[in-house]
Amino acid sequence: MNSYAVFLRGINVGGINIKMADLKTALASQGFADVKTLLASGNVVLASDEDPAAVKQTFESCLRDAFGYDAWVVVLTARRVSELVAACPYPADDKATHTYITLASDTAMLDELEAAGAAFEGTQQNRLGPEALAWLAPAGGTLDSPFSKISSKARFKATTTTRNLRTLIKVRDAATALA
Repeated sequence: MNSYAVFLRGINVGGINIKMADLKTALASQGFADVKTLLASGNVVLASDEDPAAVKQTFESCLRDAFGYDAWVVVLTARRVSELVAACPYPADDKATHTYITLASDTAMLDELEAAGAAFEGTQQNRLGPEALAWLAPAGGTLDSPFSKISSKARFKATTTTRNLRTLIKVRDAATALA
């Protein structure tokens, strides 16, 4: 079995409320093993014999069928999450800034998002790989930051989701524990 981290976009915000216990039960019924949810904000680790693309398809279908939620998820292996955390050049905790990592299931969309962010003077961002872009936002001003405003546009909704680095570290630790 392979260990995976699955990142959902838009869960438990904007009127889409799913109890984590119900999510775990629904995913287990689809054959996923060792399902664990983290932080009630759309982070799941699980084990499966399927490849990442099949995990994504099964996971999204499960959410649609069980909860009526037209889900978009990014699926990464536990190893890949560890690599991304290690590659991030920014601190997990800093009083002045917060570190975020935008994850994507479509490289072309992340390329577009990266280029849009780079157009703003002073934007600090670093591409971690084809599926991840790290960026900084001022503490207390994340939602008002230019990059956050761009990444929240509907155009990117189906292919990207963002987590702070501290969350990614917790997900890495939980996914690695399954391996």
